Amino acid sequence: MGGFFGAVCKRDVMSDVFFGTDYHSHLGTKSAGLAAFSDQFGLQRKIHNISNSPFRTQFEGILEEMHGTAAIGCINDTDPQPLIVRSSCGSFAIMTVGVINNKEALIEEYFSSHNGQLNATSGGAINTTELVAAYINCKSNLVEGIRFAQEKISGTALIVILTETGKIIAARDLYGRLPVHIGKSDEGYCVSFENFAFQKLGYEAEYDLKPAEIVELTADKMTVLSEGTTVKRTCAFLWSYFGFPSSVYEGVNVEAMRCRNGMIMAENDIQNGCMPDVDYVAGVPDSGTPHAIGYANQSHIPFARPFIKYTPTWPRSFTPSSQQERNRIAKMKQIPVSELINGKKLLFVDDSIVRGTQLRETVDFLYECGAKEVHMRSACPPIMYGCKFLNFSRSTGDMELLTRNVIMELEGKKGIRHLDEYSDRETERGQSLRKAICEKLHLASLEFQTVEGLQKAIGIDKCDLCTYCWNGEE
Repeated sequence: MGGFFGAVCKRDVMSDVFFGTDYHSHLGTKSAGLAAFSDQFGLQRKIHNISNSPFRTQFEGILEEMHGTAAIGCINDTDPQPLIVRSSCGSFAIMTVGVINNKEALIEEYFSSHNGQLNATSGGAINTTELVAAYINCKSNLVEGIRFAQEKISGTALIVILTETGKIIAARDLYGRLPVHIGKSDEGYCVSFENFAFQKLGYEAEYDLKPAEIVELTADKMTVLSEGTTVKRTCAFLWSYFGFPSSVYEGVNVEAMRCRNGMIMAENDIQNGCMPDVDYVAGVPDSGTPHAIGYANQSHIPFARPFIKYTPTWPRSFTPSSQQERNRIAKMKQIPVSELINGKKLLFVDDSIVRGTQLRETVDFLYECGAKEVHMRSACPPIMYGCKFLNFSRSTGDMELLTRNVIMELEGKKGIRHLDEYSDRETERGQSLRKAICEKLHLASLEFQTVEGLQKAIGIDKCDLCTYCWNGEE
């Protein structure tokens, strides 16, 4: 995934962009960068690896090193950025968020059609943002170039550019899968993935870009350069997993949605007669916690925190390079509260279940601490497809997904034709999937939220949401 922040004002904005970018640390763990423009120094850039050190530590001292009345910053899980490029469209800094599914095809097309070249790493990989910039530069101006690049890309491309004249151009992806928020202050404008980020910096919410819309920001005004559309497929995982609790997407707050989602899950269990007799409802921290609070409130079962994440030294469990080390760090972070585990029957709510590896270790850890029963509720439907548009389950091939792996064990390739039945708890296949996962993860019971329940919790039209990971609908 990735997050971004940018600002252009009548004063130096580096402090705003430093803190605004830092507020996106929950969206990326690999790389971070800042670019700035000033009349004295022109375009400047700094990039750091943040795999084992947080953004703030790596960019300590940046306010003395970089200055500008316009700047952009990003944190991501993909390639180093922002990049500074020089082209027929002028010099500019560029950063992107999204996924390019046809990357190799675009590279070959670019080589054959334009006789151009692209920088490569020692392994031959091409920076995705550089590829986007190359296609932008195929046109005579930035707006035409951005639209050309986005239309060429199979996947998702949200683009933010800082020009050599100190303007910011922001383009939301064609189907609005990701948000672009504009904030305004007395001294200028900002652009951000998370709207809470600029509210702490003195900006007020001004505008949310429509899908495919392109705007230009200066210290004095926001100008629409290309009109947006009403065709929208906003990623539903923004609310259930990605988003920071205080964030708002499409007018819907993340924390409030998660609580509603948990309440709907409890209602479903009551209606289906599968509400277990447990001592406590708990959330798998952190994003599972508000779902669990909603479940506890609706079910009238006490909420508790049977284990606490120790985060001062390892705030993110997935930063080490090897999966084995990541799993170990995740386990080390789980500090039990014995009084709330030993001899207790527990129901946990997790934001989603992808591979299931870490979840099984959590369940085993609870039994080792004396839990009598561990029940699980997933705040999302069963994930049946690896994401084509963002990075949530993208690094996991379809057959690495827990659900698809179990279906293959149960029925072989034939089962692929019946994924909708496996998702539905009312079917024989649906019940067999849940039973098999319970056996594999050592769970007393397991239920999933439905697509309809998730949409109800979000509260916007289903056709405006991307639910591909669950039902394959684009």
